[in-house]
Amino acid sequence: MDLNILWFILVTVLFIGFFFLEGFDYGVGILLPFLGKDDDERRVVINSIGPVWDGNEVWLLTAGGASFAAFPNWYATLFSGFYLALFLILMALIVRGVAFEFRSSDRNPTWRNFWDWMIFFGSFVSALLWGVAVTNLLQGVPIDAKMQYVGGFLDLLSPYSLVGGLTTLLVFTLHGALFLSLKTEGRIYERARSAAMKVGLLAIPVILVLVPLTYIKTDLFGKTGAGAAFLLSGIFMVVALLMLRKGKEGWAFTYNGLTIIFFTVSIFWGLFPRVMISSLDPAWSLTIYNASSSPYTLKIMAIIALTLVPIVLIYQGWTYWVFKNRVTKKHLHY
Repeated sequence: MDLNILWFILVTVLFIGFFFLEGFDYGVGILLPFLGKDDDERRVVINSIGPVWDGNEVWLLTAGGASFAAFPNWYATLFSGFYLALFLILMALIVRGVAFEFRSSDRNPTWRNFWDWMIFFGSFVSALLWGVAVTNLLQGVPIDAKMQYVGGFLDLLSPYSLVGGLTTLLVFTLHGALFLSLKTEGRIYERARSAAMKVGLLAIPVILVLVPLTYIKTDLFGKTGAGAAFLLSGIFMVVALLMLRKGKEGWAFTYNGLTIIFFTVSIFWGLFPRVMISSLDPAWSLTIYNASSSPYTLKIMAIIALTLVPIVLIYQGWTYWVFKNRVTKKHLHY
């Protein structure tokens, strides 16, 4: 296989893993202040992702590292053009991570409540801005012939990108609510199911706006496979809500996961073979060829990645297996 294509696929897979796993992390963080009515309940909510949240973020680090090594020109243009947006995501993730660690260092209710809202803030901002980022990649941004971003931060805030951000915010929140319905019992379980249905019903009209905007603003539907994947992602979310109404939370979580997977696939498929689209001139777009490293670098990296990635997948799968049981108040340590 063409190594440029192989690495594009690998980067896509890494982002799929990140959005799927970190998606429910974000959702749990967003719902934390609302589903946990006292400190014990909030601790249960946090503990549902406690063993895995930091491991899930490794997918982002790996995806960023793979992009830098395989497509350095893409990485350079992306991080210079999206600097402020990505900086805000980074700060939100830092605040979120610190909040998880600092929350339990003091029993003062005010202290814990503050860090609970920091978890909400970090999760909310990240979930929103990832949608803004990927829809901007798809519709194109001002890039000149030297592969340099020549726009400003406000150029990233179009109606289409804001709808994209709202879409990922709601889908990730739904993902988190469904995850909590699988990991908790009693009142938190009931609240999670109720929140999942409400958020899902809010997401449907947003997606109905996103679909025609995507058709108008991008060329995604010009590629049959990408368009089909995009539409299937919306259908899967509707199926997830139907499964939830039938009390089949496991299937609901699975289908909402497919929503995230197919949405991500549609974005990267719609981009291919480009990695960033120039809104100034299509000829100035970055592709998997003009933005890539040397063939030798791609070859060495491919050998390393295909050797180590299966090990990482096995280890992370084992982690989820070990912590597969539901979390209740009896599991809390005082």
